[in-house]
Amino acid sequence: MKLKKLIAYIASFCLVSIMAIASLDYWISYKTAPYIYHDENQLPYRAIGVVLGTSKYVRGGGLNDFYRNRINGAIDLYWQNKVDYLLLSGDNALLSYNEPITMKKDLIKAGIPSNSIVLDYAGFRTFDSVIRANKVFDANDFTIITQEFHCERAIFIALAQDIQAQCFAVPSPKSMKLVRIREMFARVGAFIDLYVLKKEPKYLGPTIPILSNAQ
Repeated sequence: MKLKKLIAYIASFCLVSIMAIASLDYWISYKTAPYIYHDENQLPYRAIGVVLGTSKYVRGGGLNDFYRNRINGAIDLYWQNKVDYLLLSGDNALLSYNEPITMKKDLIKAGIPSNSIVLDYAGFRTFDSVIRANKVFDANDFTIITQEFHCERAIFIALAQDIQAQCFAVPSPKSMKLVRIREMFARVGAFIDLYVLKKEPKYLGPTIPILSNAQ
């Protein structure tokens, strides 16, 4: 009898947890929808575009569509005069793995001048990238460039920090089931970091204003 009660409690806990995760996921999507744009023609101008980093290649060696579409989106926005500067935020934890440098090389190949590109080497995760864009690079109203599901979490973080960000949603790859499930748990992590643990980015440091340095 005790075993049955224990199983019932565990089942109830799992059901409540799943419902809570799903509700948070839906709420974040709903709350952030007004700040996300899919059509670059409707996207308001912002001086700074923040490109969220990811690996250029997948494990099998092929080009990562998440990366390709973010870079293409950044290139399009720059040449459409929707942004003047591109802040490339990503991980450089290993000597052999440097997301900002990799992105910069591809943007320069596309003709974007290096003086329009700024690197953030401490964008270890979305939480760090968004907050560092504001606290380190002194940007308050900027355009984030990434896929829609990622836009939603990034904008959620920005809103919680009173950052006036918007997001340009680039296309997502066709196969998204596992990514979308992982994203649901990432949103729970973001909520906990913001409202429970009240975390700060791993590294902050001195302020390096992009716009004042450019003038």
